[in-house]
Amino acid sequence: MKKLEVVIRPESLEDIKAILNEHGCGGMTMFSGMGCGNQKGIKGTEFKGVKLNINLLPKIQVNAIIQDEILEAVLTEINEKISTGGVGDGKVFIYEVFDVMRIRTGERGSNAI
Repeated sequence: MKKLEVVIRPESLEDIKAILNEHGCGGMTMFSGMGCGNQKGIKGTEFKGVKLNINLLPKIQVNAIIQDEILEAVLTEINEKISTGGVGDGKVFIYEVFDVMRIRTGERGSNAI
């Protein structure tokens, strides 16, 4: 099993959800945040009436656990559907998942996702 951390622009969220759903991903967790990378974000942002000098842009992080055999297909589709070719499209971090347990039933491994 693999854990994907997909950091994207907010407007790409529906595409990521559709991709994971098409490949049979059982669920996902989404976080909203701010961040910057190579594009260095923006400066002079106003937040709740206060002028802030930050260089952060809105980002969405989607976490999902997927089976090893669909990893390459999911990554290919993310690249094809999410990439605009511009800076700030996002990144996918891939982690090995050694085990998982469903708290409610105690099931382990693939049965728990």
